[in-house]
Amino acid sequence: MRNLVWLKSDLRVSDNPALTASMASGETLAVFVLCPDQWQVHNVSAAKQSLVLRQLVSLRRDLAALNVPLLVVQGDSFQSLPRRLVDVSQKFGVKRIFWNKEYELNEKRCEQALSNLCQDALISVYGYDDSVLCAPGSIVKLDGSSYKVFSAFKRALLKDIFLKMRPMYPAPQPQYQFDLHSDIKFLSDEDILRIEGSLKLDQYYTINMHERWPAGEEYAHSQLEQFIQERSYEYDKRRDFPGEQGTSVLSPYLAIGAISTRQCLQSAVNENRGSLDEGQPGIVSWINELIWREFYRHILASDESLCRFKPFKPETDNLPWRHDQQQFELWKVGKTGYPIVDAAMRQLNETGWMHNRLRMVVSMFLTKHLFIDWRWGEWYFMSKLVDGDFASNNGGWQWSASTGVDAVPYFRIFNPTRQSIRFDPDGNFIRRFVPELRSLSSKHIHQPSNEQALALGYALPMVDHKEATGQTKLYFSQLNTSLVTKGSAIASA
Repeated sequence: MRNLVWLKSDLRVSDNPALTASMASGETLAVFVLCPDQWQVHNVSAAKQSLVLRQLVSLRRDLAALNVPLLVVQGDSFQSLPRRLVDVSQKFGVKRIFWNKEYELNEKRCEQALSNLCQDALISVYGYDDSVLCAPGSIVKLDGSSYKVFSAFKRALLKDIFLKMRPMYPAPQPQYQFDLHSDIKFLSDEDILRIEGSLKLDQYYTINMHERWPAGEEYAHSQLEQFIQERSYEYDKRRDFPGEQGTSVLSPYLAIGAISTRQCLQSAVNENRGSLDEGQPGIVSWINELIWREFYRHILASDESLCRFKPFKPETDNLPWRHDQQQFELWKVGKTGYPIVDAAMRQLNETGWMHNRLRMVVSMFLTKHLFIDWRWGEWYFMSKLVDGDFASNNGGWQWSASTGVDAVPYFRIFNPTRQSIRFDPDGNFIRRFVPELRSLSSKHIHQPSNEQALALGYALPMVDHKEATGQTKLYFSQLNTSLVTKGSAIASA
């Protein structure tokens, strides 16, 4: 019996549940539907588009070694995608479609629409959990509700992980050659690379994306192995220093599915002699970050409102968020007058990536110093990040804005200058991305005087840290007082 595996954000051969299941039960054809219009709707960055397109070319070679043809077909939007897949299936006599689940609202609706069409077309469908360690809904409280505090979620996950964690799959064995005789049109490697070339990346970023973010499952695994062997033992000590290569930098490959969280966890556990939460502190710290990624996915799967631009804490929409376009533009281009913030934003704009510590610093600056709506920052990040991932990006922004699940308390606000002194003590990271400050000493580079800034052509601080954060705390405290008063009134009614 002929099968079709629908590839999405799972662009790899090994540890691919849907591909493995499909090839184990029949002759398999792989299909990826290219939807540039949908990418635009979802604000997918040019950097991520480039990586996905180049990954498709690499994946086609990997699948060819298994005698599995990869058809990349043109689509428009999620609305037209299910019909496109059914048409392809009927052209090739496919009776079963396999895919790995996605948890965003539009993606889930697309999967449901395909299921409905397939039912009418007498095609069976099978969905698998892939981008998570455990299926959403499997790690819950005794009453069946989702965990809203990370530490509690982590304890529950670690307690049951070996019972509930999905298996890890090796690359399947080659199948017999698939007969591709059909009049259906699909994109060749040349077509895909032509589309990738049309992105004109040099207009968006200053680095060579092909060199900085090479495609390929093999490359992703080489990066994982290099991190585990060379940097994981010091991860807990070096992860917060943006001027050092202390992190794994695997997030772009996790975002497109060139490597899986399951594979990353297994590699870490193997190096840590089978332990998840004891042993080498650096490895345990990295495992903790993988669990944060898992946590945000489980939250996303349980709360569709997050995909509708809503905060996890609904009451925070009553805060007087500002929508100052002029200040937002200065933040975007790295001209806030706070060197570490500006260096981080320029890193994002130039490379398509930002160090995780700095993501917290700049998001907290936008939301807690400028009090600009966190959704503006979330949207801008997605437009630039090569590792743009809705669950992690939304979770991170809402954490910083104190609107989300297990978010930082509103009164804990990073001081950008202190963060700079602590994590870029010599100012090397700032000098790299804010060249106008290169001549300043390590003492002055974190907070130039107004005279120094004007002489060097650098921006003066947009806001005063103490005044701005004091106003933010007042907004939040007034909101909390209002909620308490309202609750008391309801209780006494």
